[in-house]
Amino acid sequence: MGQSEHDPDAKGKPAWNAGRKLGAKRALKPQQVWAIRFWLDSKKRMRDRAMFDLAIDSKLRGCDIVKIKIGDIVLGGRVRSRAIVVQQKTKRPVQFELLDHAQGSLNAWLERRGGAVTDYVFPSRIDHAKPISTRQYARLVEEWVNGVGLRREEYGTHSLRRTKAAMIYKQTGNLRAVQILLGHTKIESTVRYLGVDVEDALALAEKTEI
Repeated sequence: MGQSEHDPDAKGKPAWNAGRKLGAKRALKPQQVWAIRFWLDSKKRMRDRAMFDLAIDSKLRGCDIVKIKIGDIVLGGRVRSRAIVVQQKTKRPVQFELLDHAQGSLNAWLERRGGAVTDYVFPSRIDHAKPISTRQYARLVEEWVNGVGLRREEYGTHSLRRTKAAMIYKQTGNLRAVQILLGHTKIESTVRYLGVDVEDALALAEKTEI
């Protein structure tokens, strides 16, 4: 049940979040994305490479990544270039693209993994009828970022969700497009998610001359 802060024995004990970095996790930079890909390939972690590429391109939450089934992303025996899933949090559909790297790693993994269209792309090791857990997914992401020398306190599953969205916003300044890609119902959520501030707005304005 845990201890109350008012218990005599609780005094002097550090807070649960002492030394931890809370708040939004950083998005990965392009060179960090490639560093993780090379690291996973060097370790021959085929499943993890496919999971990483899917997470980057799909921009989905971890709870949606782990629940993806083979039939969601495969058509005619090959990984689709575009797919659509219903988000667990919002119950709304969201579309996403799967580019060459993701298609390649997913095709390689699914060829080795086998399975039917109703099976999960990333099954649990304990029960193949169930997907890998979100907790295990989070542990894997920690391993990946640690593997390339990044601080796990600064990166997490939302780093993968945020990475491509942040790049698109930086290149285009199009918040509406990013909102659609992330599946946010309100643009205010996208603004908070990307950490858009006055400096970002002014920088975009300065590039526009009349």
